[in-house]
Amino acid sequence: MKMTKKYKILEKFIKDLSSETPDLETYLFTRDRIAKYQLDIDITSRAIKNKHIEINTTFKFMEKEKVKKKSYFEVIYTTIILVNNEVSEKKDLEKIILCDVQKEIYPEIERILLNTLHNSGYPKVVFEKTVDFEFLFNQRAS
Repeated sequence: MKMTKKYKILEKFIKDLSSETPDLETYLFTRDRIAKYQLDIDITSRAIKNKHIEINTTFKFMEKEKVKKKSYFEVIYTTIILVNNEVSEKKDLEKIILCDVQKEIYPEIERILLNTLHNSGYPKVVFEKTVDFEFLFNQRAS
């Protein structure tokens, strides 16, 4: 039995993109510490109408330690989806928003953020592992 997708992505776009390195000192400091930077992900959503949902996925790549000199990188990626009529349970909707859509758009957001970092003067930055949205969703649900 083939399971059909319970949603369709209608539109996706970069809502906001930010790369902030205020000066040369900060750039040099960041360049030496960029391996300590961490990725934060935040997902918000709101119903538009007629089963349409706007999902905003925010990736922040930033220094967690309290240091004076730090750079800041962020992408807010918006996805507009249409949810199938058979989706009525809140839990199913949450899984679509927080897990299924995220797995689908993640490679694109990661590429955008890495291109931003590389173009901002940090060509060696790589993300060691892919975000496991299934795991995060299940962890959140328990």
